[in-house]
Amino acid sequence: MSLTTDPKDPELGHGADESPVPQNKKYLVLSEEERAKGFIRPVRRSYRHVGECPKNPLRDLTAEELERYAQFKYVAYEAYPSSDSPVKGRYWTQAQLDKKGCGTVTTMGDALAETYARDPKFYGSTYCVTCQMHRPVGEFVWDGTDEVVGS
Repeated sequence: MSLTTDPKDPELGHGADESPVPQNKKYLVLSEEERAKGFIRPVRRSYRHVGECPKNPLRDLTAEELERYAQFKYVAYEAYPSSDSPVKGRYWTQAQLDKKGCGTVTTMGDALAETYARDPKFYGSTYCVTCQMHRPVGEFVWDGTDEVVGS
């Protein structure tokens, strides 16, 4: 595995995986010059796979919602804090709520860790060494914290 600052490098992988794969041949990082400008988050080298979790309180569905969304098997609703976004919340199925990450801690090299610290939203997915898959960053927390990777 190696690193590149070229977003058009043909050896880069993209996105989350649905089945196990080896790590990508190359990973994209910010340039040394960009990382040298300083970090907006602490440089952390390890993250834990916890799975996708609601970030806000859940409420039970109303009878009307249960009927309307029966085909999707939703069991709970997560309202998002008020914002300018048109998305007001999210419905969850029991399967989604029950699916947990493997709990493994993955450690990365300095350039990747510094890229996260300089631009926390730089990556949309990250690799779990046990699951052997790239999964959305929202499924991981920084080791020793409850802080979601990429937030």
